Amino acid sequence: MEWGIFVALTAVTVGSAVAVVMHRNPIYSALALVVTLLCLGGYYVLLQAQLVAAVHVIVYAGAIMVLFLFVIMLLDVRREEGSPLRVGRVQLTLGTVAGTALLLLLWMTMAGAPEGGGGPPLPLPRENTQAVGQLLFTRYLLPFELTSLILLVAMVGALILAKRKVE
Repeated sequence: MEWGIFVALTAVTVGSAVAVVMHRNPIYSALALVVTLLCLGGYYVLLQAQLVAAVHVIVYAGAIMVLFLFVIMLLDVRREEGSPLRVGRVQLTLGTVAGTALLLLLWMTMAGAPEGGGGPPLPLPRENTQAVGQLLFTRYLLPFELTSLILLVAMVGALILAKRKVE
């Protein structure tokens, strides 16, 4: 059952990731990125990390992508006009070499791994949510607040750029 869900998630993830890159309309690309991020949350659920999945979906697929869509709409980015995508010989050669190297690295990694996944599974802590909350609001409070400040500055900057008159 898990294998089937994994294969389905992988197919949707790869398809939506390709759609992010191939769409000429930036809004469609952002929406395809939302689907990709939701699928990544599904991988976390398969790994039995429900808290990480929930935080991932809320923060990335929710808040960050809504911010991206607002910026795209405020800046009034139009569909890219021009000739269809053309790949030159250099790009095709570099892409083929990089893809082959990645597949070779994956094969070498899988061939070197012992049968059965490489050891006993890690024990899952029972109070995972409490531990993350405790660390987030004590030890990592300053980075947490700085991140929210950076996002606020980015949003204000996007609004200022959107309000600027086009000459």
